[in-house]
Amino acid sequence: MARPGCPDKCGNVSIPYPFGTGNGCFQEPFNVTCNVSGAYLASTKVRILDINLTLGEIRVQNPYIAWQCNHTNGTNSTSGDLEGLRLDPFHKLSYTKNKLTSLGCATLAIVVGGTKGKNQLEYPTVNSCFSYCTDASNVDNSSGCAGMGCCQSSFPGNVSSVNTTSEPVPDIYDSTIQSFSPCSYSFVVEEEWFKFDPSYASSTDFATKYADGVPLVLDWIAGNGSCSETSKMGSQYACQAMNSECIDVSNGPGYRCNCSQGYEGNPYLQGGCQDINECEPPNQSLYPCQGKCTNTVGNYTCFCPSGFRSDDPKSIPCVPADPKKALKVVLGISFSAIFLMVCIFALRAEYQKRKLAKEKDKFFDQNGGQILYRQIMSKQVDTLKIFTQEDLKKATNDFDKSRELGRGGHGTVYKGILKDDRVVAVKRSKIMNVAETDEFVQEIIILSQTNHRNVVRLLGCCLEVEVPILVYEFIPNGTLFEFIHRSYGSPPPSLDTRLRVAQESAEALAYLHLSMNHPIVHGDVKSMNILLDDNYMAKVTDFGASRTLPKDAAQFMTLVQGTLGYLDPEYLQERQLTEKSDVYSFGVVLLELITGKTAIYNDGPKEGKSLVWSFLLAMKEDSLEDILDPSIVRAGTETLLG
Repeated sequence: MARPGCPDKCGNVSIPYPFGTGNGCFQEPFNVTCNVSGAYLASTKVRILDINLTLGEIRVQNPYIAWQCNHTNGTNSTSGDLEGLRLDPFHKLSYTKNKLTSLGCATLAIVVGGTKGKNQLEYPTVNSCFSYCTDASNVDNSSGCAGMGCCQSSFPGNVSSVNTTSEPVPDIYDSTIQSFSPCSYSFVVEEEWFKFDPSYASSTDFATKYADGVPLVLDWIAGNGSCSETSKMGSQYACQAMNSECIDVSNGPGYRCNCSQGYEGNPYLQGGCQDINECEPPNQSLYPCQGKCTNTVGNYTCFCPSGFRSDDPKSIPCVPADPKKALKVVLGISFSAIFLMVCIFALRAEYQKRKLAKEKDKFFDQNGGQILYRQIMSKQVDTLKIFTQEDLKKATNDFDKSRELGRGGHGTVYKGILKDDRVVAVKRSKIMNVAETDEFVQEIIILSQTNHRNVVRLLGCCLEVEVPILVYEFIPNGTLFEFIHRSYGSPPPSLDTRLRVAQESAEALAYLHLSMNHPIVHGDVKSMNILLDDNYMAKVTDFGASRTLPKDAAQFMTLVQGTLGYLDPEYLQERQLTEKSDVYSFGVVLLELITGKTAIYNDGPKEGKSLVWSFLLAMKEDSLEDILDPSIVRAGTETLLG
């Protein structure tokens, strides 16, 4: 339903309000450009396929397919640097219906998305997948993407911009693979639409075949804020129709509208939601009634005529009633049902109680609880407490969302208050490999024995759950990232404060690397993993990616981990994580401190610039002052930093 007097279609695509074409026909920013080739989101190359008001979705054509071809005859071709998908804050990629997809052999696909946090700063999010095969016999013959010739990966919500890249992995991509699969492709696509064909792995014309793009699902919101906040905004409130309701969305902040139960139409227009007459065609098939149907406002009733009965007239036809028989049946069924329900509830309660106890014991043993308990009893570990699940549920108000302190790649952190009124940080980690239980327990023991004023201390853990929960000391003043990149108008931190925080962070890393019986490599050093206490003292935290180094080994192998912009280039090539990897990442933190820029930052029209390369270029061109934070460029400061 379009706005009165406005076109309701562009070609075969229906354009319901708040979308529209032409002046006065749409609500900002839902302008639709309509031409002979179809309907497009305004000022973009994104063609609209369908708009769904009820689900708050737009199905579009994604024209951005990244590809690279390396032919055996020496000719190479590539899609070049794609500008990527750029959406306004009212449109987000659906994280439930889209997937990053990669085609080819020995192909690494990477998607870099942009998502805004509560402070309105845009944070980069990175996801990747790797597809591999050596010849046609290795390619998956099913329509799914299991990694052989094709792989898929999901990405987080609240993403409104995205860039994809696709390239062969040099150490794996050889002439045998090149002769069979010279091209690699990556793109974000609607998961339900994409069906893998084995020929795609060796295709050289996939991008040409889908030159117009591939289907993609976007979530859209009618307005920012929550329903409780925006419902008081009068004419600016998007849900204008009577008998409409507001729905808070799950893909980032915002809301959308729907007609209430029993109504249909357009909730964004005054008078747009009309009562459904459930008793007349074509609605009868959706609202069944085997008796007499009567329409009511927003609903309908279904009942048997006098002298007839049915246990459920909506689904069971009415039959002549026998009053005495009916009474006996009703009484018998009622008493039987009550007795049966009491028995079921009693048995179920006992069963659940025993099942829960067994499950807790299983998880406790599975997560190394017995090993840790023996260490505590033998006094080898005397600073660590084992918490129960109930202890931490009470401390975090059953892990209430309002208690969330942060959500990262290794888990979610909640604010907790223990029985003794101590405030702690409670971290629920992601799934742990059962085969790593002994290693996990040993690392817990080692981390609990860390005793340095600039390292967040591990206080205890809970092992009677599927995924172990860790309890750390609570650091109240947020992250160094927030401290450096504070909102406009806040006074910048002084040079003395920055240097002190840098020194304290360096002392913490030196302690982890050099001062312990088992050296610890952090593995994800960044400004978001350095916390500040009440006195703005630095505290290194988040050991989700950390590993202890064997005493007889200088380095060890690990999977790709860390954060874009902080990763050691040598680690990316060699897949070898050492103390030097932490030192490189800490160097990036130092650059953040003296420049005030993020590790990956935007410079005017240039997006995604590397702070490291920009700093090296400034040093080379003798233009260091141009990249330093203006607030610390004073007489003698540049000499001090040099």
